[in-house]
Amino acid sequence: MEDLIKEIKKKSPTLKLIQKYFLNKYFITVFLFLIWMIFFDQTSWLVVKELNKDIANYEEELAYYKSEYQKNDAFYKKLMNNKSEREKFARENYFMKKKNEEIFIVVVDSSAIKKPLEK
Repeated sequence: MEDLIKEIKKKSPTLKLIQKYFLNKYFITVFLFLIWMIFFDQTSWLVVKELNKDIANYEEELAYYKSEYQKNDAFYKKLMNNKSEREKFARENYFMKKKNEEIFIVVVDSSAIKKPLEK
């Protein structure tokens, strides 16, 4: 049996490399440390990757809400500076009217409207 092992060691230089480098206590320690840091630690690579994805999504939402804020702010300034715009907005959205004026609200049933066939 020992002769067989000696023959394998003589014929296989890769086995010597494996024994020399991969079975080294420092290599094993570094390898286990990397495995621990990548998969099991609280700040593992997988957790950091998920958190970075969340940050990217939140930054997109922030950009969207900033643009919406700018649109609404411009609209608000336009309403506050122009009386005719204010009146138009109030009439369209709150159905306000002038004295001696009647408003008729026409409601359309959306299920009765036929949509054209899409190709």
